[in-house]
Amino acid sequence: MSVSNLHHEREKILVLGAAGKTGYATARELLNRGELVRAFVHGKSDRSNALLAAGAEIFVGDMSDYEDVSKSLTGISKAYFVAPWVPEQLHIAATFAAAAAKSELSLIVAITQWLAQPQHPSLATRHSFLSDRLFEMLPGIDVVTINTGWFADNFLQPGLLAMAAHLGIFPFPLGEGRTAPVSNEDMGRVAAEALVNPRPYVGKLVRPTGPELMSPKELADALGRAAGRKVRFNNISERLFLKAMCFMGMSVHMQAQVRRYVEEYRRGSFEMGAPNNVVLDMTGKAAEDFESIARRYIKHHASITAPNLGNRLKAIGSFIRLALTSQIDLDKFEKYRDYPLPANPTYSIESTAWIQSHDKQHQGVRPSDNLMHSSA
Repeated sequence: MSVSNLHHEREKILVLGAAGKTGYATARELLNRGELVRAFVHGKSDRSNALLAAGAEIFVGDMSDYEDVSKSLTGISKAYFVAPWVPEQLHIAATFAAAAAKSELSLIVAITQWLAQPQHPSLATRHSFLSDRLFEMLPGIDVVTINTGWFADNFLQPGLLAMAAHLGIFPFPLGEGRTAPVSNEDMGRVAAEALVNPRPYVGKLVRPTGPELMSPKELADALGRAAGRKVRFNNISERLFLKAMCFMGMSVHMQAQVRRYVEEYRRGSFEMGAPNNVVLDMTGKAAEDFESIARRYIKHHASITAPNLGNRLKAIGSFIRLALTSQIDLDKFEKYRDYPLPANPTYSIESTAWIQSHDKQHQGVRPSDNLMHSSA
C-alpha cells in the first residue's frame, strides 16, 4: 500500500449533517484546508453537489439508521457530530454513539446547546444534555464539545430579511435580552480546527461567540446599515411570534423548542460568557461581526431583498398573511406526542448549577465538572 493511501485512510474526517448549516461550513473549511472529508448527507442537493465538486466523498444515508452510520464510520478516526432538529434527536445521538463504540473512532467533535441541562422545559435541550453524557462515556474516544449559543442565522431568515429591507422592521419577542451572535462560517472554522488539532480542546467545552454583545436595537441598527435603510426593532408579542413560526413553515416540534429559547433569551441566558475571543484564539481570525454577516445574507437573498416595488408588495402581503395565520397550541401538541417533562421544569438561567458552570468565559471547562450537581 502506498504512503498516499495510508494517509488517505488515516486522516479522512467524517462530517455528519454535512448539508446542514454548521456541518456544511465545517466540511467546506476542512476541504479548504486540504483535509480529506467524507460528507454524510440525507440526500443529493446543491450543497452535496458543491461538496463533491470541492473534493469530498459523499455518503448518502440516514443518521437514525445504525447500519448507515456504521458504514459511514469505516476507516474513520475523527468525526463531527450535530443532531438534526427532530423529535428523534436523542435516538440519532444514541445510534451514533453505539456505532462509534464499535468503530475505530478516536475523536468526536460535537455541537451541543449552550442551555443544555437536565431539567429544561425543552425536550431538545434535555436531549442535548443526555447526548453529551453519552459521548463522555464512550471508552477510548476523545470528545471536544462546542457549546454554542445564539446563531446570527436565527435573525437572518429570508422572511425576516424581507421585512427589514422593505418594511423597516425587525420583529422578534426579545425584550431587553442581549446576545453576541456568531456566524455559521465561524462555527465551521472552530469545528474544523478542533478536528485537525484537537489536543488543546479534548475534554473541554468550547464556547464560540460573535465579537459584540448586542441589544435588540443594536441588532436592528446593524440590519438597517446592511439593508441601506432605517430598521426599527419591534418587540412583538409571543402570540404573534407563534403565528410567525407557523407562517415560516417551521416544524411544530421546532416551534415547541424555540418558544423556550426565546424566553431564555429575554431572561439573559445568552449574555453569559459573551463576548469572548474563542474564535480568534482557535482560528487566528477574529469572529465576523453581525453587520457583515447580515450584508452577506441580504446579498445572497437579493431576489427578495432588492429594493423594488414588486419585492415591497410581496413583503407587505407576507406581513398581512402572517397576521391572519393561526397559531398552534404547543402545550397540547407536546401532550399529544407524550413528550416527557420533568416534575419541576427549570429554565437554565434559573438553575444554580447551570449558572455556576456558565458564568465565565466558556473555554477549558470539562463537561464532567460542569454539571456535577444538576438540580436547579
